[in-house]
Amino acid sequence: MWNLSFSPPEVVEARVMTRLPDKFRKLQQTEWAQANKPGQLIDSFLEGPSFDREGNLWVTDIPNGRIFRIDPDLNWSLATQYEGWPNGSAFHRDGSLWIADYRRGILRFDPATGSMESVLGHRASESFKGVNDLTFDAQGSCYFTDQGQTGMQDPSGRVYRLEPGGRLDVVIGNVPSPNGLALNGDGSVFYLAVTRANAVWRAPLLPSGNLSKAGVFQTFFGTSGPDGLALDSEGRLVVGHASLGGAFVLNPRGEITHYVRSPIGSTTTNLAFRPGTRQLVIVESQTGTLLEAELPAEGLALFSHS
Repeated sequence: MWNLSFSPPEVVEARVMTRLPDKFRKLQQTEWAQANKPGQLIDSFLEGPSFDREGNLWVTDIPNGRIFRIDPDLNWSLATQYEGWPNGSAFHRDGSLWIADYRRGILRFDPATGSMESVLGHRASESFKGVNDLTFDAQGSCYFTDQGQTGMQDPSGRVYRLEPGGRLDVVIGNVPSPNGLALNGDGSVFYLAVTRANAVWRAPLLPSGNLSKAGVFQTFFGTSGPDGLALDSEGRLVVGHASLGGAFVLNPRGEITHYVRSPIGSTTTNLAFRPGTRQLVIVESQTGTLLEAELPAEGLALFSHS
């Protein structure tokens, strides 16, 4: 059942915005692909879309350790390449790009100087499983997921909160593949994409910073599951699904009101609203293509732009 009106979701046709230029593509085997895309030669796997204050779009390329900058005219440039597997990203209010790197933990990249530094590489000398995505709350605390290879066979993925003063807390510790995450407008509700359970979890976020009574907000199907999350200004949650070829729009009750359909590929992973607009950008990771579509409301204001 999609919703209580028993009507199908409104279909929004996405369109191709831009794709990774051929000069940056080279089919090859990588350690990341051997573990996550066994038997496949891939030239890239894009994720982590984030907009800076100048309107540039930044994306990561996990297996090749690359971060790209795409200017408003859709010109691509390689911002940096390093030894790591960069996944999710989010801009800080100070203009730095924070990166969830599967191998190295939480990193900070300075677009002005090109320097990269570690923010958090471990917890109390224990290595992370493999961090995946991150977001900021209004106070600048960084919430991030530690996914690794967890799933229904090993529901031990974690969500952490890193406060500006350096305190690190485990927010949830029993997740079968935690992925994208988002907070609502007043910071009272926490959403989490649980990829291998094919579900989105929802939990009240208390003033203490603890979660209460986490539950399943919506469930899906498919060979993969929910990946990136984004909220609009009217409280709708947009869910990128990594095997169903599009993104789902959920109202605050969890009903699916819209389906944003990809015109190319089915690996629609991460997504982001262009700040101050209704334009949603979706990454189709397998083909290295960025899609765009207009949704009913503009995206929720980000910590980086507030």
